[in-house]
Amino acid sequence: MARKTFRSPLKSWFGDDRLRRLFANAGILLGGKTVNAIAGLAGLAIAARALGVEQFGILVLIHTFTQTIGEIAKFQSWQAVLRYGTPALNEGRIGDFQRLLRFTAHLDGWSAIAGTFLSVAVAWALGASFGWPADLMPAALVYVTSVLFMVTATPTGILRLIDRFDILSVQSTLGAIIRMVGGGIAWVMGGGIVAFLVAWYVATAVAGIYLIAKGWSELRKRGLLDGYSWRGDGKPMSHGFDGVWSFVWSTNLSSTLELAYTHIGTLAVGWMLGPRDAALFRIARQLGEALAKPAKLLIPAIYPELSRMIEARQFGEMRSLIQRSALLAGAGAMLALVICWFIGEIGLRLIVGEEFVPAWPVMMWLVAAAVVGIWSFPLEPVMVSAGEAHKALMVRIWTTAVYIPILLACIHWFGLIGAGWARMFSAILVLVAFLVPVVRWFRQRMAEERNKA
Repeated sequence: MARKTFRSPLKSWFGDDRLRRLFANAGILLGGKTVNAIAGLAGLAIAARALGVEQFGILVLIHTFTQTIGEIAKFQSWQAVLRYGTPALNEGRIGDFQRLLRFTAHLDGWSAIAGTFLSVAVAWALGASFGWPADLMPAALVYVTSVLFMVTATPTGILRLIDRFDILSVQSTLGAIIRMVGGGIAWVMGGGIVAFLVAWYVATAVAGIYLIAKGWSELRKRGLLDGYSWRGDGKPMSHGFDGVWSFVWSTNLSSTLELAYTHIGTLAVGWMLGPRDAALFRIARQLGEALAKPAKLLIPAIYPELSRMIEARQFGEMRSLIQRSALLAGAGAMLALVICWFIGEIGLRLIVGEEFVPAWPVMMWLVAAAVVGIWSFPLEPVMVSAGEAHKALMVRIWTTAVYIPILLACIHWFGLIGAGWARMFSAILVLVAFLVPVVRWFRQRMAEERNKA
């Protein structure tokens, strides 16, 4: 009898179809991300060993700068595809769905063009401030145009909407493998930093083109492009999607603010401490995130589930899903932290060499901050999926406004380790800042459902 009582909660816990589907989709991504992480680390290790700390730091700063401009320029239109495309498909409104795709595709195209011009202009003006040598500037200016291939939000949203996470997995791996193989060729042939820039550019371009092609191909297979025209149906592209402009601006600005917790840290370290410390910080972040990556893959996987549950007004089931998924993800992240504590320093020595071992202390703080972020991973998706993107944006604005000066002050006073301390502080701050409105939102929705009953 006791055995039956013990197993019943486990059966109800893991018997949830949504939870299983969430972790299954995350598992599909993990398959690709595992290869991606290995190839990514190998690519960084090859570049680090071939170029040395100083030159590797310059390569990292050029690449991180380009990623930053790409993130600033592009709209997170994949979230609009999920938010507005889910009800359109469920209700059979194919014409509305196609109009939504025209809208988000145009956003992608124009932001890619704007991002390319912006990246060249800013790189020309600020490259020297990051320690880029004058003789490397022509190659750097060419490299930053790879922003064109980073703006792939619409096909990403399409593939998430139709549960083709396997394609996203392949795409994420493709770029890392090309970067690794291309870097290996450059190393064997004695190529310098320009050769690595070429290899990394090709990797970005191929991965971006592949994702765009597969996204539209999957739509065509399902007949969702039948009668599709880029000229439209005579209606404004945003017609029928109330609040879509506010939504895409809010999610775009929110993702831009999130850069403070990713690429901006590397750029700030490079600007204040130089390419060598930027190289150490980038390696620390890469290795730290690799250990915590499996749990973070739940973030893109949970959006489709939340969209469906909100559409069906299944708020109780939704709360249960995020509680269970956060608990399981957090447990996995804690395990990653323990692994990092025991093997992190050895891993640095084996993967990238002795001169990168000083990155270990800051790596521990970055992993700990990632663990805190993983515990809170469902909170922002809940707000965005519920149409509360503006509130999520306000949280991002004020937490970023607090974090940036603390980051700069900690780097100034404490050096490289200060960047890790600042990141840990911000992770705790963001957790609390998102938890409070999400708890309030669930209480309101549950009260509404009780009143209706």
